[in-house]
Amino acid sequence: MLAVCNTSPISNLASIGRLGLLQVQFETILIPKAVADELAAHPDPAARALIQAALGAGWIRIRVVKDAPILSMLYAQLHAGEAEAIALALESHADQVLIDEKEGRRIASQSGLSVTGVLGILLAAKQIGQIEEIRPELAKLRSFAGFFVAPALAAKVLAAASEE
Repeated sequence: MLAVCNTSPISNLASIGRLGLLQVQFETILIPKAVADELAAHPDPAARALIQAALGAGWIRIRVVKDAPILSMLYAQLHAGEAEAIALALESHADQVLIDEKEGRRIASQSGLSVTGVLGILLAAKQIGQIEEIRPELAKLRSFAGFFVAPALAAKVLAAASEE
């Protein structure tokens, strides 16, 4: 399965030592140049090392977006990483685009892309036995990555994981 990823899912999962969840769930993850640049500046050296190892192993790959008109339109609405991730997902016919930010998710969905984010990745990880519980992973995301999730959304995800 081919996925294109924005900065947030890779950054957040690397921050809690769970970047490997992506490797199991997706054969290949493409990231645009803007995302690669943001990830190279990750403030946590351990997370940065995990990201560099994934790039070195080749299961995360950097690709340049070629569709300038779509990219120009997206730049007007989103940050560079989100805009390039959506454009690359459209261009590469990705199975999924991984984005956490609300506006990016909305635009990706309106563009006909299948969208998931960190919470969807954690839910899938529990369903396939990669992790036993989502609740401790959410706590780590909040503590170590500064990840915000609305209480109602967290409750919905925990309910879907039978962790009410």
